[in-house]
Amino acid sequence: MTDQRQRLFAHYQLGETTIFSAPDNRFSYCLYVPRQLEQENLAGTRLLVAIHGTGRMQTQYRELFAEFAEYHNCIVVAPLFPANVLGDGNLSGYKYLLEGDIRYDQVLLEITRTVAATYGVSDKKMMLFGFSGGAHFVHRFLMLHPHRVSAASIGAPGVVTLLDPAKEWWLGIADTEQHFDIQVDPNAVSGMPIHLAVGGADTETWEITVEADDAYYMPGINDSGDTRLERLQSLKASLEHYGAKVRLDIVEGETHNVAPIAQFSKAFFRDVILGRYS
Repeated sequence: MTDQRQRLFAHYQLGETTIFSAPDNRFSYCLYVPRQLEQENLAGTRLLVAIHGTGRMQTQYRELFAEFAEYHNCIVVAPLFPANVLGDGNLSGYKYLLEGDIRYDQVLLEITRTVAATYGVSDKKMMLFGFSGGAHFVHRFLMLHPHRVSAASIGAPGVVTLLDPAKEWWLGIADTEQHFDIQVDPNAVSGMPIHLAVGGADTETWEITVEADDAYYMPGINDSGDTRLERLQSLKASLEHYGAKVRLDIVEGETHNVAPIAQFSKAFFRDVILGRYS
C-alpha cells in the first residue's frame, strides 16, 4: 500500500469512518474502528452492531459505543435502513425484518460480511444493540439467527415478538419458515446473554399502541402489555422460558432516550466480554 493509500485508509476507515454503501446500495453503514486495530489480536476482535431507532440517527449510535470499542477491541457497525425505501412512506419495515422484497436480516449479514473481509476479522458471532425501533430489529434477528449472536441488548422496543410457537409471525414464531425459510428453534436462545432496558418514566403509549387500521396490526398485538416496560417484561418471560440468561434494567427517571440506556448496555457488554456475566 502506498503512503497516500495508507493515509486515506487511516483517515476514512479508522476511527469514525465515512459512510459506505452496503452491498444492496439502498442501504448504507458507518463504522467505528479502533485506531490501533492493527496492533490488536484480530482473532479476538468483535463486531458490535448498533441498530438505530425510527429517527435513524445512525452516527449517534456509532458514537455511543466509540470509546467502548477502543478499550474492548470492537468494531462498531452502524447500519442505516432509510424510511420510504419502497416509496410508500413506510417508517417501520426494517423493524419486522421483512418489507416487500427486502430481507433486512440478510442486508445486515451482507454488511457484516463486508466489514469482516475489509478488516480481517470474524463476523461469525456478533454483539447486537438496538433501541426503540432498533430493539424491534435486534430481538427478532436473534430469534432467526441465534447462532450469529453472542450477546444482545434490547432497549425499549414498542412492540415485541414472543417465542410462542402457537402464534403467527410477528406475534410469535409459528410460521417463520413461510416468511424467511427459517424455522425458529426457541430452545436456541438457551444460555444466550440478553439485556433488556427501559426508562422508568418511559410510559407514553401513543406510539406503541397498534391500531386496527395500522399496516402491522394483528389481532392480539397489544396483548403483551400497555407500556414498553410491560411489553419488555412479557419478552423477558418468553426468553427465560427457553433458557436465555436475561438481565432487565429499569433506568430510574428516564423517558424514551437512547443515551442512558446505552450506558447500561455497555456495562452488560463489558461483563460479557470479561466473562463476568451470569
